[in-house]
Amino acid sequence: MTRKGLLKKFAIAAGVASIAITAGTTAAQERPDDLSYLPPVPTDYEPARLPWGDPDFTGTWPIEPINNGRILFQRPAHYGDRFWVTDEEFERRLAAARQQDGNFTQANESGIGASGTSGLEAWFLTHDFGKRTSMLVSPADGQLPDLTPEAMALFQAGRSGWVPGQAYDWVDDFDSWDRCVSRGFPASMYPFRYNNGIRVFQSPGYMTIVLEMLGTRVVKIYDSKEEAQAAKWDESVEAWMGNSRGWWEGNTLVIETTNIVSGDSATEDVYKRSASPLNMATQFTGTLEVPAFNTVPMSTEAMTVERLTMTSDDAIVHELTYSDPQVYTQPWTTRIEWTRDEDYTFFEYACHEGNYMPRDYISASRAQQARIAAGEEDPVTAENDDRSRFAQPFDHDPGTGPRPGFGPPPPADDEEEADG
Repeated sequence: MTRKGLLKKFAIAAGVASIAITAGTTAAQERPDDLSYLPPVPTDYEPARLPWGDPDFTGTWPIEPINNGRILFQRPAHYGDRFWVTDEEFERRLAAARQQDGNFTQANESGIGASGTSGLEAWFLTHDFGKRTSMLVSPADGQLPDLTPEAMALFQAGRSGWVPGQAYDWVDDFDSWDRCVSRGFPASMYPFRYNNGIRVFQSPGYMTIVLEMLGTRVVKIYDSKEEAQAAKWDESVEAWMGNSRGWWEGNTLVIETTNIVSGDSATEDVYKRSASPLNMATQFTGTLEVPAFNTVPMSTEAMTVERLTMTSDDAIVHELTYSDPQVYTQPWTTRIEWTRDEDYTFFEYACHEGNYMPRDYISASRAQQARIAAGEEDPVTAENDDRSRFAQPFDHDPGTGPRPGFGPPPPADDEEEADG
């Protein structure tokens, strides 16, 4: 999807972001006294069983509250080494959620028209994930590890619809998300501005995870880890969502995914392009170097290990560890919470049909390049291209205080403790 298409989606999202959040209490992960300590995922909850004996994870599990609550992918610097917010920071999040709920308006006969959220404050009050400082939990500093030198070179040479200063001359200048093919994996498992629904279906030996934005995963479940790993596809076979094979460890479903479409975005062969493991469809804290612009490469060694643990009637903890030694200098791990909401409505993600924007961007860019060649317009550079703004986070976590430029900075941690 191109930027104009994205803006159109934002306009639509303004009308559908208001969803009811189940207000059931969850014991998914209580905040400890030591805010720099992340306890292990509790495994004492006993979920209902399906007729063939597997734990029953079926249902609708949107991660929309994470998006609406502005809990970011990487940890904002304000939180330092803490996995959890303080009471004062949590109150700031609550105040922002209360304001968003107060802005909610119902759609009417004039159009969609809705804005704000519904039930966000209740989610913060009943789900302890609302007190977490980020989705990323490893490395412990809450920041993504560095890219290897080889991967950094491919990242910097990469092309997508988000790269500052880049012209559009053909479809290979756009990434898989621009072209409505895939958000990529594991990027698809993290929230964005809209279409954050997840539905789980189960049948004997299978779990199907339906994602509202461009993706459905069919996970074959084996009797053991050894059987699942032995069933790995041949390396020559790849898929956008990879080859996912699962097994049960008690009540936790473990899923190993390999054979994700490999490649980079420096190539001019669209059939050899990969999707970035994290992209603009993820609320990460970017920089001008990495990981912005959807151009992080993926090697044939890329793999994930996910752990899905039901911790209450209305909560599933989703852990994901991503490793690709050719790209990242060490693995990284996220831990987020899926919240049950059977009233959540999936909206069709009709992205590809009538997706004329790549053609329009190419036509406009070629005309612009002709004007530049004729001396009628200044060249486009990273410095004068508004796409440079995509290096910054899409959202501001209200727990850190006012958005920069909109009020006084929050006090330092030692000042907060002194005031307490």
